[in-house]
Amino acid sequence: MATKPPTGDPVQDAPQVTPPKHAAAGLPAIGHTLRIAQEQMGLARTARTLLKVNQKDGFDCPGCAWPEGDKRHTAEFCENGAKAVAEEATLRRVTPEFFAAHPLADLATRSGYWLGQQGRITEPMYLPEGGDRYEAISWERAFSVIAEELTALGSPDEALFYTSGRTSNEAAFLFQLFAREFGTNNLPDCSNMCHESSGSALTETIGIGKGSVSLEDLHQADLIIVAGQNPGTNHPRMLSALEKAKTAGAKIISVNPLPEAGMERFKNPQTPLGMLRGTALNDLFLQIRIGGDQALFRLLNKLVIETEGATDEAFIREHTHGYEDLAAAAKEADWDETLTATGLTRPEIERALAMILASKRTIVCWAMGLTQHKHAVATIREVVNLLLLRGNIGRPGAGVCPVRGHSNVQGDRTMGIFERPAPAFLDALDKEFGITSPRGHGYDVVRSIQAMRDGKAKVLFAMGGNFVGATPDTEVTEAAIRRTSLTVHVSTKLNRSHAVTGRRALILPTLGRTDKDVQASGRQFVTVEDSMGMVHASRGNLSPASPHLLSEPAIVARMARAVLGSASATPWEDFERDYGAVRDRIARVVPGFEDFNARAARPEGFRLPHAPRDERRFPTRTGKANFTAAPVEYPQVPPGRLLLQTLRSHDQYNTTIYGLDDRYRGITGGRRVVMVNPADAAELGLADGSYTDLVSEWKDGVERRAPGFRVVHYPTARGCAAAYYPETNVLVPLDSTADTSNTPASKSVVVRFEPA
Repeated sequence: MATKPPTGDPVQDAPQVTPPKHAAAGLPAIGHTLRIAQEQMGLARTARTLLKVNQKDGFDCPGCAWPEGDKRHTAEFCENGAKAVAEEATLRRVTPEFFAAHPLADLATRSGYWLGQQGRITEPMYLPEGGDRYEAISWERAFSVIAEELTALGSPDEALFYTSGRTSNEAAFLFQLFAREFGTNNLPDCSNMCHESSGSALTETIGIGKGSVSLEDLHQADLIIVAGQNPGTNHPRMLSALEKAKTAGAKIISVNPLPEAGMERFKNPQTPLGMLRGTALNDLFLQIRIGGDQALFRLLNKLVIETEGATDEAFIREHTHGYEDLAAAAKEADWDETLTATGLTRPEIERALAMILASKRTIVCWAMGLTQHKHAVATIREVVNLLLLRGNIGRPGAGVCPVRGHSNVQGDRTMGIFERPAPAFLDALDKEFGITSPRGHGYDVVRSIQAMRDGKAKVLFAMGGNFVGATPDTEVTEAAIRRTSLTVHVSTKLNRSHAVTGRRALILPTLGRTDKDVQASGRQFVTVEDSMGMVHASRGNLSPASPHLLSEPAIVARMARAVLGSASATPWEDFERDYGAVRDRIARVVPGFEDFNARAARPEGFRLPHAPRDERRFPTRTGKANFTAAPVEYPQVPPGRLLLQTLRSHDQYNTTIYGLDDRYRGITGGRRVVMVNPADAAELGLADGSYTDLVSEWKDGVERRAPGFRVVHYPTARGCAAAYYPETNVLVPLDSTADTSNTPASKSVVVRFEPA
């Protein structure tokens, strides 16, 4: 039977620590999955729900964006995907009575774990100005409150419309349409905080801000480099693809400051042999210092260029631009500086080079470990340089593979959720709907926080997500949000953002991926785009958690009617009634979605076009793939300080905390831990098990403090430390961002340690 939610926050004062594991998945993953699922859903509901996850006639996992192959397993989900489904399909409920018993001041003291464990929100809730707790409100009145605030603004640009990556294509398209018809491009989204650096680098170098590989390419690769990524926790189904590639003869290099169990050995729970023995994945582990990746790839590029016959001269001549500039910059790469920046040894780099030279088909995968640094965009450009030198884009088994997080974060951007939209997109949107979209750039996430802080933005409407928990500089962000006149969150469950409000606040409960969606024209489905550009349908199979829920498309459509009124000629009511009508419009606005309804109805979905992959055509400013030659950067850390990266635990997905354990790293019963190399700890006088305050240092001189962290001696790279977010987001300065992309530099925070 399902269990009741915790009444009190668990004590996290004394987390237990054991040695880290050296293998991922296997029987422990199955046991943990079943325990969590049973606690949230009960046995019968668990079976009915999990057997539909990622199936052709089922729903897309609300977790990560990793793709599915054409042939699906009966259990086509991972441990963390099952946790995400269990939390959404939970039998626990948050009713108006809950809010009556828990005033805002109480909610503000609760942990993210406790808030999430309470269950699904059942009715729209309203915090009136001067009120001390949320109260139930009708949908009609809720939309009236939104209309009152939006129409009272001095400019449409005083409103912010934030999107989480869980939002469907249909809802995202309607959301950006409403924002632009209202008059603003203020469409910040979670991409701004994760793969914006990837999109910026790839758009400049290959002409499209998406990965160029398919699942089949991974299976065919000779070499896969996994840089700044922990698939075992963040994208566990990727381990199956890596295992298949290894079985076919691929080599794997992992580049990361921490050893991760999933890259050491994968015990595939789908096979008896996999559970018993598993597959070793890493052929080479490069334990790089935080932020040293650009220096590593620059030196590798120098060595490739200097190796006779190593470059694909025909590809470079026919398809690229800027080779001479790169060659000149690479010539200056210095072994000593690279070893300082990376913490690696010369034999390690030489072994990596030998593996690169032996590979005819190379893929580089990466995630936040590359994207959240000041020099993140330059680092990813350097990765592209390596692939271009050997012709590894537009070739089967080769290419770029930025591994996205949330399950439709890439699709939301495709649908127009972007503060800096392309003129061609706006032209098509205006032609289709007879509107005049604004052409000025809007605010991304960081600039949105600055605008709220400075009184330039007064309404925050969040379509899903946990804005407060996901963003940097927590104290600044929370103070900025409290300056607004209205905050609105479209949510399935409680999180920290609901406790940090404007003068008025709304919580609008919505359907989840697991819920049946029935509108006036009948049962609906939505679509999503995975990390590799495949679009497919998603159909929930459970009765909604409450009869008072609305779908995301319905919420947008009703809000638009309330705000825009009769001045809008857009058929919002038709879009709510039948999502097929939305897809017909998408087909006429977004390239690659022609005949959308018919193609979405195919069980396998369809693949979006990708010119570099499909035809070695590069739609850049030069008409070719661009080599780049940015100066090499890496973080400089003063004596007595370490460089901190924020990361997830294994009981976590983005800001959603499923539990208080990090099984693979040997940490249980608490999250306020900081992992420090034993040699660094000895130099700093940090005993294992002692408690310390983390204080970040940045050029603005502001003290940012995260108190009370247990020191864990851990095999991190020398000079580096690691701790979980969102607890350490308070240490990340709002203005410390990546060049070009403006992504928060959450993976390179200089910290000192003070006694707790």
